[in-house]
Parts: sequence; C-alpha cells; structure tokens
Amino acid sequence: MRATVTGAEAIAAAFSGDGRRAALMPYMMGGFPDVDASLRIAEAYADGGADLVELGIPFTDPLADGPVIQAAGTAALRAGVSTHEVLAISRAIADRVPVVAMAYANLVLARGLERFIDELVSNGIAGLIVPDMPLEESDPVREACERAGLALVPLVAPTTPDERMARIGERARGFLYAVSLTGTTGEREALADTFADLVARAKAASAVPVALGFGIGTPEQARQAVDAGADGVIVGSRLVRAAAEADDPAAAVHALVEQFAAALR
Repeated sequence: MRATVTGAEAIAAAFSGDGRRAALMPYMMGGFPDVDASLRIAEAYADGGADLVELGIPFTDPLADGPVIQAAGTAALRAGVSTHEVLAISRAIADRVPVVAMAYANLVLARGLERFIDELVSNGIAGLIVPDMPLEESDPVREACERAGLALVPLVAPTTPDERMARIGERARGFLYAVSLTGTTGEREALADTFADLVARAKAASAVPVALGFGIGTPEQARQAVDAGADGVIVGSRLVRAAAEADDPAAAVHALVEQFAAALR
C-alpha cells in the first residue's frame, strides 16, 4: 500500500473492484499453526483471490470466537507468538490486499493506544476491528485511527436496535461488520433466519459497505449473503479448521479461498 493511500481508501478500493459481486475477506489467526505457516497462509489468501484479509491477534479471553478459532489462538499463545510477530505478517501482503487487524480491547490498551496504532501503520495495516469495544468507549480509538489514516470497523448484530445501529453506522470507517447471528464465530449448517434483515438494516444505517460474517462456511452461504445485499463476505472458522487439519495448511486454504472467490464472481 502506497504511503499516500490511507487505510480507509485502500479498503474502499477493495470493495469497489470489478468482476465480482462482493468482496471476499478471509480471516486468519496470526501465529497459527506457527508464525512461518501463518505467513504462508496470508500469502495463500492473497494468491487465492482474497480482496481483503482479517488478521486475528491471539488473546486469552476471546469472547466473540467459537471453538475452532479459540483453539487456534490458544495454540498460538502456547507457542509463544507475540503481537509484534503477528502484526508483521501483514507486511508480506499489504501491498496486494488491505489487511484489517482484529484485536480485543485489552491488547490495544495494554500496549498503549498510540503505540498500538503506530505499530499497525508501520506494518501496512489498513484497518482495525475491536469486537469487545462498545460504541460509548470507542471515540479515543476511532480518533487515533483517523489521525493515522486507519479505518476503525465497528460491528452490528441482529439484536442491535435501529437507533443504535444508526449511530454505529455513522461512525463506521472502511466497512460495517454485520454479525449474522447471536453467538460466537463458527460454521453453521444454515445462515440465521435474520441475516437478510440485518444486512438491509445495516446498509440503511451507513454509507460504507456492509460485510457479513459469523457462520459463513460454504460458497453457497457466501452467495446467499450477497443475494441479500451484502457488499462483502467474511469467512473464518472454515479456513482456520482447514489450516488445523491439513498437512500443508497454505495449500488447503488456498484451494478454499479460490472456491469462495469463484462463488462471488
């Protein structure tokens, strides 16, 4: 990513690409199965057709994560991976696709807000998701991100009231992350009944693109999300599980990302 392009601008460009119906944003757990393998996974995502990449930073109390991603984060922490090592993974692909870091609030605050934001920028990261940071406490982080040219991406859920969703949507930068269900991340046999209504409400509440995540584990489910109007699709647990089960994690996720990318063309 060139220095003259802000993170928010890079994300906007990723969502406006030609030749597909919506942007594909695969999630990866940084440092899993190990640092070198996760670096190859990041490159496989970019090679396979990802438009953006969500880079998770392992944390001891990941409230939004289901068992697959929790297990991956625990394994990375036990192996001794550091936040610095995880963020450095971004440098391998940041010139090809925007990278959005996902970090829980304690990781941001313990490191120091300005120091954390500076490290995101120095590693070419375009945006930040903090899933356990409520709207009422987000202004300092959002302001620090905006000063640095980063996009702070908020989340909304099926239980988010319209008035609150409007306030969140107004402050969204980069894109608005719509959580398709009430629960943690993880593959589901079918998308929740409320996902289409959520996408419609989220799009009405914000001027930035809306990406749907949580529970999307098949190309067909990705197409359903786009049919409902989602501007982007986030796939996490399915890819993390593939990395955990494969002898060659990078090859396994590359094949899956290609399938999801093809579904969105």
